[in-house]
Amino acid sequence: MNYVRNTWYVAGWAQDFEVNKPASITILGEPVVIWRNSENALSALEDRCVHRLAPLSLGRCEGQKLRCMYHGLLYDRSGAVAEIPGQDLIPPNAKVRAYPIREKHSWVWVWMGDAAACDESVIPAAVGYDDPNFILGHGQMDYAAEARLINDNLLDFSHLSYVHINSFGANEEWARRRPKITPLPNGVRVERWLMDTAGTSRVSFTKPGERYTRYEFLMPGILLMTGGVFPIGTSERLKGEAPDLDLAEGAVTFTSQAVTPMTAKTARYFFSWGPHRKHGDAALRDTLMGIAHQAFAEDRTMIEAQQRVIDMTLEPRIMPTGADRAITLFNQLIAKRVREESSKASSATSGLTAAVG
Repeated sequence: MNYVRNTWYVAGWAQDFEVNKPASITILGEPVVIWRNSENALSALEDRCVHRLAPLSLGRCEGQKLRCMYHGLLYDRSGAVAEIPGQDLIPPNAKVRAYPIREKHSWVWVWMGDAAACDESVIPAAVGYDDPNFILGHGQMDYAAEARLINDNLLDFSHLSYVHINSFGANEEWARRRPKITPLPNGVRVERWLMDTAGTSRVSFTKPGERYTRYEFLMPGILLMTGGVFPIGTSERLKGEAPDLDLAEGAVTFTSQAVTPMTAKTARYFFSWGPHRKHGDAALRDTLMGIAHQAFAEDRTMIEAQQRVIDMTLEPRIMPTGADRAITLFNQLIAKRVREESSKASSATSGLTAAVG
């Protein structure tokens, strides 16, 4: 799987990890068990007992520890076996991998790479559903498709004009007008000004206006999007630059979205969406979430069908268009980081071999 490992992946919504109830998820092809102990502290271990490879996610929480419920091996939060029933000697290699884990912005994040390189400061600044400034709904869905295809979909919104006619009601301006794209150290920023006339969108407003949208798409696959509707002429007055969203006439919303690769051809997609408190209420949130579920199901139908065609194609190749610039920049960044990680791993292995030799 050609994905960056030294980064944070979303494992789930914070509220879904209950006290003393182990949960399992596969990330980058690795089975992970996550549990919250009686002190509300989260832990993440390799979901594979060292004895007979039984899943620890079927285990039992005991204070700070987790017991495998096949033959009873007890693990501490570092992944070390603390007890083997009926056996005093615990082998020094009786240990599973422990993953750095954090709870932030209503998500639980797991660091899948080198624990020594773990850096909490690079967790993207998402907006949690408990943020007091927004009224957010949230959800998730699984895809039978490679995560990269979902990322590509989120990096090119020209598809809104065609995939989401029935959900967002997007007009063809989304496809015909190219956005402003800015490379970032950890991703890309995509900005658009579009005419947002009543009747051409289900998301917002009662009179003609100009819609500004901005999102950052950050490693490993996190979309953070906001925007609002302004009086006609605003984009010309600002010469196409970003407006002050506090001055928007309406439709100021925020969505945080995350794509987590599970296996080579499965992924989990997390999303939240809702209005700023100055521009909506719980009823509008529920309307938006209804639209979101419909729209994201439309995406899934297309992307899973795309995956099936790719799988049937002997040598799949794409023909890029002018709408693919953000996709190209992001995928180049991912490829660069993967190469860097591979190079560091190779250097470390070579150094170890030389030292042993």
